[in-house]
Amino acid sequence: MWCIPPKQSAEFVCAMEDVLAVYSRPYDPRRPVVRMDETFKQLIGETREPLPARPGAEERVDHVYVRNGVASLFLACEPLTGWRHVGVTDSRTRRDWAQFMRALLDGRYRDADTVVLVMDQLNTHSLASFYEAFPPAEAKRLAERVEVHHTPKHGSWLNMAVIEFSVLSRQCLSRRIAKPETLRTSIEHCERDRNAVGPKINWQFTTENARIKLRSLYPSVQP
Repeated sequence: MWCIPPKQSAEFVCAMEDVLAVYSRPYDPRRPVVRMDETFKQLIGETREPLPARPGAEERVDHVYVRNGVASLFLACEPLTGWRHVGVTDSRTRRDWAQFMRALLDGRYRDADTVVLVMDQLNTHSLASFYEAFPPAEAKRLAERVEVHHTPKHGSWLNMAVIEFSVLSRQCLSRRIAKPETLRTSIEHCERDRNAVGPKINWQFTTENARIKLRSLYPSVQP
C-alpha cells in the first residue's frame, strides 16, 4: 500500500468516494462523464539507419540516439461509450489545457448540457485556466459547461484515462519517434482504430469495495 500521511487520509477518502460516486452514474448523453489526463513523449531520432526486421530477427536500432525535444499528450476518454481522443502539443501550459478542453466542449460535446470531468489535481487542470487563455466572457461560458471532480493525490489509479494511456503506449508509443508530425499521425491511426472497435472500460471498484479493502485509509472516528 502506498504511503498517505494520516493528516491527508480524510482528504484522500473524500476525493476517492466522490470520484467513485461519479463512476456509478448511469450514462446520460446530456451529462457525459469524461476522464482526462496528460503525459509526454520524448522525441528520439536515429544516428544510424535501423536494420529492418527479417525472418527470425527483430528490427535493430543503434543504442546512440538524438534527443529532439518533448511533445505533450492530452487525452480524454468516455469509457461508457468506448470513445477516446488524444491531442498533441508542444507544451503543457494552462493555455494548452484550455484549448484542448474548448475543442471538446465545442466539438464532440457541443450538444451536452454539462460535461462531467474527472482529472487529477495538476495546477493547470483548473477552470481558472480558461481565464488565462480566453477573454472573460468566453472563459465563463466554457467554465459553466464543466463539472469538475478531481482524483485525490496518490490516487491516479482512479482515473480511467491512465488505462487508455497504457494501451496507447503499448500500441504506438513504445518505439522511437523523431518528429511531432510522425507522432501525430501514429496517434491518429491508433485513435481511429480503437474508436472503430469502441472498447469500453468495465469499472467495478465501488465505494463499498473501498470501505472494505482500503479501510486502513479511513480515519478512525471516536465516539
